Amino acid sequence: MSDHYYSEKPTTKSSQKKISENILNHSFTFQVDRGVFSREGLDYGTRLLIETFRSPEVEGKIADVGCGWGPIGISLAYNYSERHIVMVDINERSVFLSQQNAQLNKVSNVSISQNNLLNGFKEGSFAAILTNPPIRAGKDVVFAIYEQADRMLMNHGELWVVIQKKQGAASTKQKLEELGFELTVENKQKGYLIFRGKKIDSSD
Repeated sequence: MSDHYYSEKPTTKSSQKKISENILNHSFTFQVDRGVFSREGLDYGTRLLIETFRSPEVEGKIADVGCGWGPIGISLAYNYSERHIVMVDINERSVFLSQQNAQLNKVSNVSISQNNLLNGFKEGSFAAILTNPPIRAGKDVVFAIYEQADRMLMNHGELWVVIQKKQGAASTKQKLEELGFELTVENKQKGYLIFRGKKIDSSD
């Protein structure tokens, strides 16, 4: 079976390189590698998600699900130093790169672990969850992220998702509405949509 960026243990030969990315007017340095998502640099959708995101009103931790080599979590850790950022990825090479990149960029308000989505985390743990979901892993995996977010977010917490219109934006919208999120489209550019789903308990 060929490697994918969502493989647990990539067998593609490692070939690290260092890149620089300007994110939210700050220059970051990242190590990237083969066998991970977007090894050539920050992809358009992820950049749009980072630039569109706003810190939620509720206090608490922020999760970066499918962190890859770390651009979302590390840039948020830098810009929201009062928040703790939890970064997870199933790909061990991605986790190793994110750990390296947190050190390279001198951010300490992060925890990075190899994990299958948010399995094992306590319900109501997060004020916000961000994801550029692994579309190629299939709809079941993508929808599992949304279902977990519904459980893992505290009341008034927010799920932020970037997705291309041609790769399932309509089904994402339907699924998030079915789960009861208060849904808005926060940005739309070049075929990419940024959804923000706010969790509202039925008791409110």
